[in-house]
Amino acid sequence: MRLFITGTAGFIGFHLARRLLGEGHVVTGYDGMTDYYDPRLKRARTAILARMPGFIPVTGMLEDGDALRRAVEASAPDVVIHLAAQAGVRHSIDNPGAYIASNLVGSWNLLDICRQVRPRHLMLASTSSVYGANAKVPFAETDRSDEPMSLYAATKKAMEAMAHSQAHIHGLPTTAFRFFTVYGPWGRPDMALFRFADAILKGAPIDLYGEGRMQRDFTYIDDLIEAVVRLIPLVPVTPADPAAAAETGVSPVAPFRVVNIGSGRPIGLLDFVAAIEAAVGRKAATRLLPMQPGDVPRTYCAPDLLQRLTGYLPETPIAEGVRQFVDWFRTEYRAAVEGA
Repeated sequence: MRLFITGTAGFIGFHLARRLLGEGHVVTGYDGMTDYYDPRLKRARTAILARMPGFIPVTGMLEDGDALRRAVEASAPDVVIHLAAQAGVRHSIDNPGAYIASNLVGSWNLLDICRQVRPRHLMLASTSSVYGANAKVPFAETDRSDEPMSLYAATKKAMEAMAHSQAHIHGLPTTAFRFFTVYGPWGRPDMALFRFADAILKGAPIDLYGEGRMQRDFTYIDDLIEAVVRLIPLVPVTPADPAAAAETGVSPVAPFRVVNIGSGRPIGLLDFVAAIEAAVGRKAATRLLPMQPGDVPRTYCAPDLLQRLTGYLPETPIAEGVRQFVDWFRTEYRAAVEGA
């Protein structure tokens, strides 16, 4: 296959591109290389991909519609996977304009280009944050998601809505996946695992918001990539029978579906910290703080649709996934960044 993937210098995009390149596919990677976090880490990821046959890197911003169009058209993709975004719940409070530009304007640019280029399957990364204030857990794809608690979540929900309208009007087969707290080697420095491991190794205290009582559906990166790869050939088709829509997760009026990707097993924040302590071999000094604006006390998914469609569920135990990250952080991270 020929694939066009946005965000290949990012955490998830890097892992997905590496998996697909390893299987012999051709991947055009489009990334803005922004400085939201250390761009040396992005350059290190890209350097690894550049050594693999079939990788075509393109540097550009989603907001630059002309550059994005040229890259997509040159790629002539069978599949487009949109992973690039301005991420982070808390950063959206301080820098809302970046989220409007990337997640709304940039995503619309790609949707409009795909309307004309017509890939077999358009796939979009959304987030568990769209469930917002919904008190019902576990979160199912059919649950309400119209009470976002952050601008980040609002922009991702808006992207889903725009994609559904394009799928309905133009018959563009589209899958949006909602990721649940992805972690693992090559992860982002602003994420909890990275910050906690770094602080514990340095003997610095870590801040636990929500007094440490929060729960998350932690999804190891390899499990998430396996789920995405299995979804690639499962192109949504508008069902003739509305009853079939519930079984397949496809909208009754468009070739569009939303799929949760998570294990369905919530892990308490204190248990997560304990797994990091075990992997590092050192106890953490902790500070218990109130919940931050825009955050929610617990997120975990009902993964039934993912299992029904793919026969697969994320399965890596938290202790193993955290150990893999800590091993990478201790042995590869510093050298990778300094050499980038």
